[in-house]
Amino acid sequence: MASLAPPQLHKSTKAKNTTPRSKAASFISDGFLFAAAVLVAFLLVWALSSFFAATPSFSTSSFPDKPAACLDCVTGPDPLNDPPDKNFYDDPELSYTIDSPPVKSWDEMRREWLKQHPSFSGERILMVTGSQSTPCRNPIGDYLLLKLFKNKVDYGRRHGIDVFYNNVLFQPKMVSFWAKTPTLKAAMLAHPEAEWIWWIDSDAAFTDMDFELPLGRYKGHNMVIHGWPNLIYEKKSWTSINAGVFLIRNSQWAMDFMDVWARMGPQHDDYDKWGEILRSTFKDKLYPESDDQSGLAYLLLKEKEKWGDKIYVENEYYFQGYWVEIVGTFENITEKVWAEQLKDAGGGRGRPLITHFTGCQPCSGDHNQMYSGQTCYDAMQKALTFADNQVLRNYGFVHPDLQDPSTVNPLPFDYPA
Repeated sequence: MASLAPPQLHKSTKAKNTTPRSKAASFISDGFLFAAAVLVAFLLVWALSSFFAATPSFSTSSFPDKPAACLDCVTGPDPLNDPPDKNFYDDPELSYTIDSPPVKSWDEMRREWLKQHPSFSGERILMVTGSQSTPCRNPIGDYLLLKLFKNKVDYGRRHGIDVFYNNVLFQPKMVSFWAKTPTLKAAMLAHPEAEWIWWIDSDAAFTDMDFELPLGRYKGHNMVIHGWPNLIYEKKSWTSINAGVFLIRNSQWAMDFMDVWARMGPQHDDYDKWGEILRSTFKDKLYPESDDQSGLAYLLLKEKEKWGDKIYVENEYYFQGYWVEIVGTFENITEKVWAEQLKDAGGGRGRPLITHFTGCQPCSGDHNQMYSGQTCYDAMQKALTFADNQVLRNYGFVHPDLQDPSTVNPLPFDYPA
Protein backbone atom coordinates (compact mmCIF):
# COMPACT_ATOMS: atom_id res chain seq x y z
CA MET A 1 0.00 0.00 0.00
CA ALA A 2 3.06 2.10 0.28
CA SER A 3 2.68 2.86 -3.36
CA LEU A 4 -0.61 4.57 -2.69
CA ALA A 5 0.65 7.70 -1.06
CA PRO A 6 -1.83 10.21 0.27
CA PRO A 7 -2.78 13.03 -2.12
CA GLN A 8 -1.16 15.57 0.17
CA LEU A 9 2.14 13.69 0.02
CA HIS A 10 2.05 13.58 -3.76
CA LYS A 11 1.32 17.28 -3.92
CA SER A 12 4.07 18.15 -1.51
CA THR A 13 6.59 15.96 -3.24
CA LYS A 14 5.75 17.48 -6.63
CA ALA A 15 6.20 20.97 -5.33
CA LYS A 16 9.55 20.21 -3.86
CA ASN A 17 10.76 18.56 -7.05
CA THR A 18 9.65 21.32 -9.56
CA THR A 19 10.50 24.62 -7.82
CA PRO A 20 14.33 24.58 -8.37
CA ARG A 21 13.92 23.79 -12.08
CA SER A 22 11.48 26.71 -12.58
CA LYS A 23 13.85 29.29 -11.04
CA ALA A 24 16.76 28.13 -13.18
CA ALA A 25 14.74 28.31 -16.37
CA SER A 26 13.53 31.79 -15.49
CA PHE A 27 17.05 32.98 -14.81
CA ILE A 28 18.32 31.61 -18.11
CA SER A 29 15.37 33.11 -20.02
CA ASP A 30 15.92 36.55 -18.48
CA GLY A 31 19.59 36.32 -19.33
CA PHE A 32 18.87 35.63 -22.96
CA LEU A 33 16.39 38.50 -23.12
CA PHE A 34 18.90 40.91 -21.57
CA ALA A 35 21.66 39.78 -23.93
CA ALA A 36 19.35 40.13 -26.92
CA ALA A 37 18.36 43.65 -25.85
CA VAL A 38 22.00 44.64 -25.43
CA LEU A 39 22.80 43.22 -28.86
CA VAL A 40 19.92 45.09 -30.51
CA ALA A 41 20.93 48.35 -28.82
CA PHE A 42 24.53 47.86 -29.94
CA LEU A 43 23.51 47.15 -33.51
CA LEU A 44 21.22 50.20 -33.54
CA VAL A 45 23.96 52.50 -32.25
CA TRP A 46 26.44 51.03 -34.71
CA ALA A 47 24.05 51.44 -37.62
CA LEU A 48 23.29 55.06 -36.79
CA SER A 49 26.92 55.96 -36.29
CA SER A 50 27.84 54.31 -39.58
CA PHE A 51 25.09 56.19 -41.39
CA PHE A 52 26.23 59.60 -40.22
CA ALA A 53 29.97 58.92 -40.35
CA ALA A 54 30.27 57.09 -43.65
CA THR A 55 30.33 58.81 -47.02
CA PRO A 56 27.34 57.80 -49.19
CA SER A 57 28.38 55.51 -51.96
CA PHE A 58 26.94 57.74 -54.71
CA SER A 59 29.02 60.78 -53.77
CA THR A 60 32.20 59.62 -55.45
CA SER A 61 30.69 57.79 -58.38
CA SER A 62 28.04 60.36 -59.41
CA PHE A 63 29.69 63.66 -58.58
CA PRO A 64 33.26 64.85 -59.11
CA ASP A 65 35.36 65.49 -56.04
CA LYS A 66 35.54 69.12 -54.97
CA PRO A 67 39.12 70.25 -54.46
CA ALA A 68 39.99 71.04 -50.88
CA ALA A 69 40.94 74.59 -51.84
CA CYS A 70 37.39 75.19 -53.17
CA LEU A 71 35.36 74.13 -50.16
CA ASP A 72 34.48 77.77 -49.59
CA CYS A 73 34.31 78.78 -53.25
CA VAL A 74 31.53 81.14 -54.26
CA THR A 75 29.13 79.53 -56.73
CA GLY A 76 27.57 82.85 -57.81
CA PRO A 77 28.34 86.58 -57.79
CA ASP A 78 29.75 87.75 -54.48
CA PRO A 79 29.71 91.57 -54.67
CA LEU A 80 30.03 92.02 -50.89
CA ASN A 81 33.51 90.54 -50.62
CA ASP A 82 35.65 92.90 -52.68
CA PRO A 83 39.34 92.02 -53.00
CA PRO A 84 41.83 94.40 -51.39
CA ASP A 85 43.30 95.44 -54.75
CA LYS A 86 42.45 98.91 -55.94
CA ASN A 87 40.38 99.52 -59.05
CA PHE A 88 38.72 102.43 -60.87
CA TYR A 89 36.28 102.99 -58.00
CA ASP A 90 39.23 104.23 -55.94
CA ASP A 91 39.86 107.09 -58.38
CA PRO A 92 38.63 110.36 -56.78
CA GLU A 93 38.27 111.88 -60.27
CA LEU A 94 35.69 109.31 -61.36
CA SER A 95 32.41 111.00 -62.29
CA TYR A 96 29.08 109.43 -63.16
CA THR A 97 27.62 112.61 -64.69
CA ILE A 98 27.04 113.09 -68.40
CA ASP A 99 28.49 116.63 -68.18
CA SER A 100 31.92 115.37 -67.18
CA PRO A 101 34.41 114.26 -69.86
CA PRO A 102 33.94 110.66 -71.01
CA VAL A 103 35.77 108.03 -69.02
CA LYS A 104 39.06 107.05 -70.64
CA SER A 105 40.53 103.54 -70.85
CA TRP A 106 37.18 102.13 -69.75
CA ASP A 107 37.72 98.80 -71.53
CA GLU A 108 40.98 98.23 -69.66
CA MET A 109 39.57 99.34 -66.30
CA ARG A 110 36.51 97.17 -66.71
CA ARG A 111 38.62 94.18 -67.78
CA GLU A 112 40.79 94.57 -64.67
CA TRP A 113 37.70 94.80 -62.46
CA LEU A 114 36.34 91.58 -63.95
CA LYS A 115 39.65 89.83 -63.21
CA GLN A 116 39.22 90.86 -59.58
CA HIS A 117 35.66 89.52 -59.58
CA PRO A 118 35.78 86.22 -61.50
CA SER A 119 32.37 85.18 -60.18
CA PHE A 120 30.83 87.71 -62.58
CA SER A 121 31.20 85.60 -65.70
CA GLY A 122 29.16 85.37 -68.84
CA GLU A 123 27.57 87.90 -71.18
CA ARG A 124 25.41 89.63 -68.59
CA ILE A 125 22.63 92.08 -69.45
CA LEU A 126 21.32 94.94 -67.34
CA MET A 127 17.85 96.20 -68.29
CA VAL A 128 17.41 99.95 -67.70
CA THR A 129 14.07 101.74 -67.80
CA GLY A 130 12.28 104.43 -65.83
CA SER A 131 9.68 107.14 -65.54
CA GLN A 132 9.17 110.51 -63.91
CA SER A 133 9.51 111.05 -60.15
CA THR A 134 6.10 112.68 -59.68
CA PRO A 135 2.60 111.16 -60.01
CA CYS A 136 1.17 110.85 -63.51
CA ARG A 137 -1.34 113.42 -64.73
CA ASN A 138 -3.30 110.70 -66.46
CA PRO A 139 -5.60 109.18 -63.76
CA ILE A 140 -4.70 105.64 -64.85
CA GLY A 141 -1.10 106.48 -65.74
CA ASP A 142 0.51 105.15 -62.57
CA TYR A 143 -1.54 101.95 -62.86
CA LEU A 144 -0.31 101.41 -66.42
CA LEU A 145 3.31 102.19 -65.52
CA LEU A 146 3.15 99.65 -62.69
CA LYS A 147 1.86 96.96 -65.03
CA LEU A 148 4.48 97.85 -67.63
CA PHE A 149 7.19 97.60 -64.96
CA LYS A 150 5.85 94.22 -63.76
CA ASN A 151 6.01 93.04 -67.34
CA LYS A 152 9.71 93.91 -67.58
CA VAL A 153 10.47 92.30 -64.22
CA ASP A 154 8.70 89.12 -65.35
CA TYR A 155 10.85 88.91 -68.47
CA GLY A 156 14.02 89.72 -66.53
CA ARG A 157 13.30 87.03 -63.92
CA ARG A 158 12.76 84.38 -66.59
CA HIS A 159 16.04 85.23 -68.34
CA GLY A 160 18.33 86.12 -65.44
CA ILE A 161 18.42 89.83 -66.27
CA ASP A 162 18.65 92.47 -63.55
CA VAL A 163 16.47 95.57 -63.86
CA PHE A 164 17.35 99.14 -62.90
CA TYR A 165 14.29 101.39 -62.76
CA ASN A 166 15.23 105.05 -62.58
CA ASN A 167 12.73 107.85 -61.84
CA VAL A 168 15.05 110.81 -61.29
CA LEU A 169 16.93 113.07 -63.69
CA PHE A 170 20.70 112.63 -63.54
CA GLN A 171 20.96 115.84 -65.58
CA PRO A 172 18.11 118.26 -64.70
CA LYS A 173 17.98 119.82 -68.18
CA MET A 174 17.89 116.48 -69.99
CA VAL A 175 14.19 115.70 -69.69
CA SER A 176 11.82 113.38 -71.54
CA PHE A 177 13.59 111.19 -74.14
CA TRP A 178 16.95 112.87 -73.41
CA ALA A 179 16.97 111.47 -69.86
CA LYS A 180 18.27 108.11 -71.09
CA THR A 181 21.86 109.09 -71.94
CA PRO A 182 22.90 110.30 -68.45
CA THR A 183 21.16 107.27 -66.97
CA LEU A 184 23.04 104.90 -69.24
CA LYS A 185 26.45 106.36 -68.45
CA ALA A 186 25.82 106.01 -64.71
CA ALA A 187 24.53 102.46 -65.20
CA MET A 188 27.65 101.41 -67.09
CA LEU A 189 29.94 102.67 -64.36
CA ALA A 190 27.78 101.20 -61.60
CA HIS A 191 27.58 97.79 -63.30
CA PRO A 192 30.92 96.86 -64.85
CA GLU A 193 29.81 93.22 -64.66
CA ALA A 194 27.18 93.89 -67.37
CA GLU A 195 28.38 93.37 -70.93
CA TRP A 196 25.20 94.87 -72.37
CA ILE A 197 22.89 97.64 -71.18
CA TRP A 198 19.37 97.22 -72.52
CA TRP A 199 17.41 100.46 -72.58
CA ILE A 200 13.62 100.03 -72.81
CA ASP A 201 11.16 102.93 -72.73
CA SER A 202 8.51 102.81 -70.02
CA ASP A 203 5.73 102.51 -72.64
CA ALA A 204 7.18 99.33 -74.18
CA ALA A 205 6.02 95.85 -73.16
CA PHE A 206 7.49 92.38 -73.66
CA THR A 207 5.04 90.24 -75.59
CA ASP A 208 7.24 87.18 -76.08
CA MET A 209 8.38 86.00 -72.68
CA ASP A 210 10.32 83.04 -74.09
CA PHE A 211 12.47 84.77 -76.69
CA GLU A 212 16.23 84.84 -76.05
CA LEU A 213 18.27 87.65 -77.55
CA PRO A 214 20.58 86.29 -80.28
CA LEU A 215 23.66 87.92 -78.78
CA GLY A 216 26.00 85.88 -80.95
CA ARG A 217 24.61 87.73 -83.95
CA TYR A 218 25.88 91.02 -82.53
CA LYS A 219 29.48 89.99 -82.04
CA GLY A 220 31.62 92.76 -83.46
CA HIS A 221 28.92 95.39 -82.86
CA ASN A 222 28.49 97.76 -79.95
CA MET A 223 24.87 98.80 -80.36
CA VAL A 224 21.65 97.17 -81.57
CA ILE A 225 18.61 99.16 -82.73
CA HIS A 226 15.46 98.31 -84.63
CA GLY A 227 15.22 99.90 -88.05
CA TRP A 228 15.52 99.69 -91.81
CA PRO A 229 18.82 100.55 -93.55
CA ASN A 230 17.13 101.69 -96.75
CA LEU A 231 15.10 104.27 -94.82
CA ILE A 232 18.27 105.49 -93.11
CA TYR A 233 20.62 105.79 -96.06
CA GLU A 234 18.26 106.19 -99.02
CA LYS A 235 15.05 107.79 -97.74
CA LYS A 236 16.83 109.69 -94.97
CA SER A 237 13.87 109.40 -92.64
CA TRP A 238 14.02 110.20 -88.94
CA THR A 239 11.58 107.31 -88.34
CA SER A 240 13.96 104.85 -90.00
CA ILE A 241 14.95 103.68 -86.50
CA ASN A 242 13.43 103.75 -83.02
CA ALA A 243 15.55 104.99 -80.13
CA GLY A 244 13.14 103.78 -77.44
CA VAL A 245 14.57 100.25 -77.29
CA PHE A 246 18.23 99.41 -77.86
CA LEU A 247 21.18 97.40 -76.65
CA ILE A 248 24.52 99.11 -76.08
CA ARG A 249 27.72 97.34 -75.13
CA ASN A 250 29.39 98.45 -71.90
CA SER A 251 32.55 99.73 -73.56
CA GLN A 252 34.79 102.70 -74.32
CA TRP A 253 33.01 102.97 -77.66
CA ALA A 254 29.72 103.47 -75.82
CA MET A 255 31.20 106.07 -73.48
CA ASP A 256 32.47 108.08 -76.44
CA PHE A 257 29.30 107.62 -78.44
CA MET A 258 27.02 108.79 -75.64
CA ASP A 259 29.19 111.86 -75.11
CA VAL A 260 28.72 112.84 -78.76
CA TRP A 261 25.02 111.91 -78.76
CA ALA A 262 24.32 113.86 -75.55
CA ARG A 263 25.82 117.06 -77.01
CA MET A 264 22.70 117.36 -79.13
CA GLY A 265 20.60 117.61 -75.96
CA PRO A 266 18.97 120.60 -74.21
CA GLN A 267 21.77 121.00 -71.67
CA HIS A 268 24.19 122.03 -74.41
CA ASP A 269 24.63 125.48 -75.95
CA ASP A 270 24.24 124.03 -79.46
CA TYR A 271 20.82 122.54 -78.78
CA ASP A 272 18.93 124.95 -81.07
CA LYS A 273 21.59 124.62 -83.74
CA TRP A 274 21.24 120.85 -83.68
CA GLY A 275 17.48 121.22 -84.07
CA GLU A 276 18.02 123.11 -87.31
CA ILE A 277 20.60 120.61 -88.57
CA LEU A 278 18.40 117.61 -87.86
CA ARG A 279 15.31 119.13 -89.43
CA SER A 280 17.18 120.08 -92.58
CA THR A 281 18.69 116.59 -92.80
CA PHE A 282 15.44 114.68 -92.33
CA LYS A 283 12.72 116.25 -94.46
CA ASP A 284 9.95 114.25 -92.75
CA LYS A 285 10.85 115.64 -89.31
CA LEU A 286 7.93 117.94 -88.42
CA TYR A 287 9.09 119.71 -85.26
CA PRO A 288 12.21 121.84 -84.85
CA GLU A 289 13.57 120.56 -81.52
CA SER A 290 16.59 118.32 -81.41
CA ASP A 291 15.56 114.83 -80.26
CA ASP A 292 17.47 111.68 -79.43
CA GLN A 293 16.06 109.58 -82.28
CA SER A 294 16.89 112.09 -85.00
CA GLY A 295 20.32 112.56 -83.43
CA LEU A 296 20.99 108.81 -83.52
CA ALA A 297 19.82 108.57 -87.14
CA TYR A 298 22.07 111.53 -88.01
CA LEU A 299 25.15 109.80 -86.56
CA LEU A 300 24.30 106.65 -88.54
CA LEU A 301 23.88 108.62 -91.73
CA LYS A 302 26.66 111.20 -91.48
CA GLU A 303 29.32 109.36 -89.48
CA LYS A 304 28.82 105.79 -90.63
CA GLU A 305 32.48 104.78 -90.56
CA LYS A 306 33.01 106.14 -87.05
CA TRP A 307 29.74 105.03 -85.46
CA GLY A 308 27.40 103.37 -87.95
CA ASP A 309 29.57 100.36 -88.73
CA LYS A 310 29.40 99.32 -85.08
CA ILE A 311 25.61 99.69 -84.87
CA TYR A 312 23.56 96.64 -85.85
CA VAL A 313 20.24 97.62 -87.42
CA GLU A 314 17.96 94.73 -86.53
CA ASN A 315 14.86 93.93 -88.59
CA GLU A 316 14.86 90.14 -88.77
CA TYR A 317 12.55 89.87 -85.76
CA TYR A 318 10.45 92.24 -83.69
CA PHE A 319 13.22 93.66 -81.50
CA GLN A 320 10.52 96.25 -80.98
CA GLY A 321 7.37 96.79 -83.00
CA TYR A 322 4.78 99.51 -83.45
CA TRP A 323 1.71 98.60 -81.41
CA VAL A 324 -0.87 99.64 -84.03
CA GLU A 325 0.20 96.89 -86.42
CA ILE A 326 0.66 94.25 -83.71
CA VAL A 327 -2.06 94.32 -81.07
CA GLY A 328 -4.90 93.36 -83.38
CA THR A 329 -3.33 89.95 -83.97
CA PHE A 330 -3.23 88.80 -80.34
CA GLU A 331 -6.80 87.53 -79.98
CA ASN A 332 -6.61 85.32 -83.06
CA ILE A 333 -3.26 83.77 -82.23
CA THR A 334 -3.02 80.55 -80.24
CA GLU A 335 0.05 79.18 -78.54
CA LYS A 336 0.38 76.48 -81.20
CA VAL A 337 0.23 78.98 -84.05
CA TRP A 338 2.91 81.12 -82.42
CA ALA A 339 5.10 78.07 -81.88
CA GLU A 340 4.76 77.11 -85.57
CA GLN A 341 5.58 80.62 -86.70
CA LEU A 342 8.63 80.73 -84.46
CA LYS A 343 9.81 77.39 -85.82
CA ASP A 344 9.24 78.39 -89.44
CA ALA A 345 10.92 81.76 -88.97
CA GLY A 346 13.87 80.36 -87.07
CA GLY A 347 13.29 82.73 -84.19
CA GLY A 348 12.27 85.54 -86.50
CA ARG A 349 8.65 86.61 -87.00
CA GLY A 350 6.83 84.92 -84.16
CA ARG A 351 5.38 86.74 -81.20
CA PRO A 352 6.82 90.26 -81.15
CA LEU A 353 9.57 90.42 -78.56
CA ILE A 354 8.58 93.98 -77.59
CA THR A 355 5.41 95.87 -78.45
CA HIS A 356 6.09 99.60 -78.21
CA PHE A 357 3.20 101.97 -77.51
CA THR A 358 4.78 104.91 -79.25
CA GLY A 359 2.57 107.99 -79.12
CA CYS A 360 0.28 106.75 -76.33
CA GLN A 361 1.99 108.65 -73.49
CA PRO A 362 0.37 106.61 -70.68
CA CYS A 363 1.64 108.85 -67.88
CA SER A 364 0.78 112.29 -69.21
CA GLY A 365 -2.18 111.19 -71.31
CA ASP A 366 -1.05 113.51 -74.13
CA HIS A 367 -1.42 110.85 -76.77
CA ASN A 368 -1.02 111.29 -80.49
CA GLN A 369 -4.27 112.62 -81.99
CA MET A 370 -4.19 109.84 -84.59
CA TYR A 371 -5.90 107.63 -82.01
CA SER A 372 -7.89 108.02 -78.82
CA GLY A 373 -6.78 107.51 -75.26
CA GLN A 374 -9.23 104.61 -74.92
CA THR A 375 -7.70 102.93 -77.96
CA CYS A 376 -4.25 103.15 -76.33
CA TYR A 377 -5.58 101.85 -73.00
CA ASP A 378 -7.39 98.88 -74.54
CA ALA A 379 -4.33 97.99 -76.61
CA MET A 380 -2.03 98.11 -73.58
CA GLN A 381 -4.38 95.91 -71.54
CA LYS A 382 -4.55 93.39 -74.34
CA ALA A 383 -0.76 93.25 -74.84
CA LEU A 384 0.00 93.06 -71.12
CA THR A 385 -2.58 90.33 -70.54
CA PHE A 386 -1.27 88.42 -73.57
CA ALA A 387 2.21 88.53 -72.02
CA ASP A 388 0.90 87.69 -68.55
CA ASN A 389 -0.68 84.50 -69.89
CA GLN A 390 2.79 83.30 -70.85
CA VAL A 391 3.86 83.78 -67.23
CA LEU A 392 0.75 82.43 -65.51
CA ARG A 393 0.64 79.20 -67.49
CA ASN A 394 3.68 78.05 -65.49
CA TYR A 395 1.48 78.39 -62.40
CA GLY A 396 -1.47 76.54 -63.93
CA PHE A 397 -3.72 79.48 -64.83
CA VAL A 398 -4.64 81.62 -67.83
CA HIS A 399 -6.66 84.76 -68.58
CA PRO A 400 -9.57 83.66 -70.81
CA ASP A 401 -10.22 87.22 -71.98
CA LEU A 402 -7.32 89.48 -72.99
CA GLN A 403 -9.37 92.56 -72.07
CA ASP A 404 -10.02 91.27 -68.54
CA PRO A 405 -6.74 91.20 -66.57
CA SER A 406 -8.45 90.31 -63.27
CA THR A 407 -10.01 86.95 -64.22
CA VAL A 408 -8.11 83.69 -64.55
CA ASN A 409 -9.15 80.07 -65.12
CA PRO A 410 -7.25 76.86 -64.37
CA LEU A 411 -5.47 75.57 -67.44
CA PRO A 412 -7.12 72.64 -69.24
CA PHE A 413 -5.14 69.42 -69.47
CA ASP A 414 -4.46 69.74 -73.20
CA TYR A 415 -3.35 73.40 -73.11
CA PRO A 416 -0.43 73.84 -75.55
CA ALA A 417 2.98 73.69 -73.90
